[in-house]
Amino acid sequence: MDKLIHDFSFGLFFWQAFILVILLVLLAKFAWKPIMTSITEREEGIKNALDSAENARKEMQNLQADNQRILQEARAERDAMLKDAREMKEKIVADAKNEAQEQGQKMIEQAKAAIESEKNAAMAELKLQVSTLSLSIAEKVLKDELSNKESQTKLVEKMLGDVKLN
Repeated sequence: MDKLIHDFSFGLFFWQAFILVILLVLLAKFAWKPIMTSITEREEGIKNALDSAENARKEMQNLQADNQRILQEARAERDAMLKDAREMKEKIVADAKNEAQEQGQKMIEQAKAAIESEKNAAMAELKLQVSTLSLSIAEKVLKDELSNKESQTKLVEKMLGDVKLN
């Protein structure tokens, strides 16, 4: 450091100071304004980018909220569809049960009617057989009774006694 102080030259110092001042004037006149403009533009660009990022973040939040709302609506719609499907299934099952019961009741009624008609037919057949048998028995009895004259007269008198005249 002693050497620096001892070798100090005023001429060299003057020229260096002069060149420095000229350099500063040139920088201020030609470079300072474009540098400051580019720095200002860069600041505004960064600010705009931050604003855009904030807007994008808000938009993402809105989209997420919309997605949640849409998802909830879809779930509610799905639940409603499932409920409708269950109700429809229960209605179909109930209708099928009712129809089966009605068909069963109709079959029972038809069977009862068939049984009744078969019973009536059997009764008619039985009556026919009983009447045929009764006629054949009466014919035999009458043949026996009408074979002699005395029993024939008694029978006619008895029948006449049974008949009432008006």
